[in-house]
Amino acid sequence: MTSPLIISPAQVRRLAVLKQHLSGPRPKEILPLVRDLGCLQIDPIRAVERPQYLIPFSRLGPYDPAQLDQLLWRDKQLFEYWAHCASLVLTEDYPLHRPMMRAYPWSARTRDWIQQNAPLKRYVLNRLRRDGPLLSRHLEEDGIHPQAWVSRGWTSGRNISRMLDFLWIGGKIMVAGREGIQKKWDLAERVLPAWTPRRPLTESQLVRVAAQRALRSLGVATPRQINQHFLRNRYPNLPRVLAAFEAEGLIQRVQIKDGNTLWPGNWFIHTDDCSLLANHSITQLPNRTTLLSPFDNLICDRVRTELLFDFHFRIEIYVPPAKRQYGYYVLPILHGDELIGRLDPQMDRENGLLTVNAVYAEQGAPKDAGRAVAAAVHDLATFLRATKINYNRQRIPSSWKKALLT
Repeated sequence: MTSPLIISPAQVRRLAVLKQHLSGPRPKEILPLVRDLGCLQIDPIRAVERPQYLIPFSRLGPYDPAQLDQLLWRDKQLFEYWAHCASLVLTEDYPLHRPMMRAYPWSARTRDWIQQNAPLKRYVLNRLRRDGPLLSRHLEEDGIHPQAWVSRGWTSGRNISRMLDFLWIGGKIMVAGREGIQKKWDLAERVLPAWTPRRPLTESQLVRVAAQRALRSLGVATPRQINQHFLRNRYPNLPRVLAAFEAEGLIQRVQIKDGNTLWPGNWFIHTDDCSLLANHSITQLPNRTTLLSPFDNLICDRVRTELLFDFHFRIEIYVPPAKRQYGYYVLPILHGDELIGRLDPQMDRENGLLTVNAVYAEQGAPKDAGRAVAAAVHDLATFLRATKINYNRQRIPSSWKKALLT
């Protein structure tokens, strides 16, 4: 076994940012970017822009979202499925997702409900086969009396919606298009292109492929962080697989030294990425300042984010307004390899107005970063096709105020 590499927390951050394409040369195309990221999380809230569009913006700069739509709906290089959350995933990665479709760990209650509602399942599949793609509202329950889905939340009684969700997770149906945020459903066999790879993977093969993908997109990571990334919690026997990787020389142990203190836990880097540390190339990259989606791949693991960046981040969408600390839909500000602040924006598309309700600087944020933050906000406005930016002058850090308001 080779001796562990000893690196600093700053190197860990820089490598993480580099592997996420948030430093260095900007990517030019979306598809190779998604290959490296693994997935783009989906969310319907559009206070600024939906994350599947905002995540590429943070890396590409202002781009045409129609490029992503073409990859998804026309070229069918992507489809909607579950990665670490509901996401856009690569069609070429279908074999990585197929095992979840075949053997999702439903609860006994859910299995019983699906079995009791076999007539509803047959009805949905037959309607889609005959008339699909269809919106959920076009699927009626006439003549069918399902065993009602009961929950304590908003899904209670929504039998068609729940059955669609179960059939989607099971890979029987897929999202074939959208009207606004409404999904158009169709049979998976008609959504997936003919070239979709269908060679089955064993459990061991899947973990070997997916764990390396997760580690390479993270840069340096612990087994727990790998397990939380990409195919979240779908890495059975991960410690044994990592041990095999280490024996084969595919990965190498890393020790992270912060002053005189070593960070606890087992940390790994993919061997192919060691050169990025050895030749110090990550320390020579120019700083880039950009705004991140609340659902960005860099920060989707909140525990890792706090450890690496000393940045406590929680989404406050469902927090009552009076109890919010920062705002409804806050974008972290990435400056080089540091998260230096937060932006609380809202886009008024009808009037072409980007309102910045507040800008927050983290303790110790560079006082001279105002111009870079202003440029990042301007890029966001360009991407959103806003013709005007309106700042709340009372809620801007004093050290950045002149640059932001100029």
